[in-house]
Amino acid sequence: MISDESKVASERETDRWPDIPGDTAFTIKIPEADPLVRAGFPAHVTVLYPFVHESRIDAPVHRELSGLFAKHDAFALTFAESGRYPGVLYLDPRPHDPVKALTEDLTLRWPEVVPYRGLFGAGLDPHLTVANHEGPATQDAAYDAMQAELAPLLPLRCHVHAVQLIVWDGERWQDRARYPLARRPASPLSERF
Repeated sequence: MISDESKVASERETDRWPDIPGDTAFTIKIPEADPLVRAGFPAHVTVLYPFVHESRIDAPVHRELSGLFAKHDAFALTFAESGRYPGVLYLDPRPHDPVKALTEDLTLRWPEVVPYRGLFGAGLDPHLTVANHEGPATQDAAYDAMQAELAPLLPLRCHVHAVQLIVWDGERWQDRARYPLARRPASPLSERF
């Protein structure tokens, strides 16, 4: 009986994961990390997945999104450590706060949007997926080797000036819109990074 219940629960969770045409998401592109990623998609940090269906994003919503993102200052992220979720090897972007603030503002404005469709409770901490192709039997050895390979390439620093809206077309994620963050004058301390 328990295995049947867990199977049903697992199937319910899986039903919420598949991307459907018109799904949207907000990401931060990290092109500096593209050479490190082996997950089959460009390096990015997810701000919010999924957002509302593409059909709901009209000109007034675009203007509202532009204003929402423009209230946030551009920021820098440093990737100095790797970590793991089950089946996933990732780089940890620090600080988390600027990314979480973007997510929070989006979910406050659109409360019907639940990060990761609620599969991970309140969501996941910001991360940059490096690999997600290993199963339980091989992930420890494979990801240990990848972490050893990544270590001398870190830290990696990047500046974030915009958030990207992407749309699932049924086969792949496509860029749809770019929302700039506010550009504040750099302080002498921040120019060193």
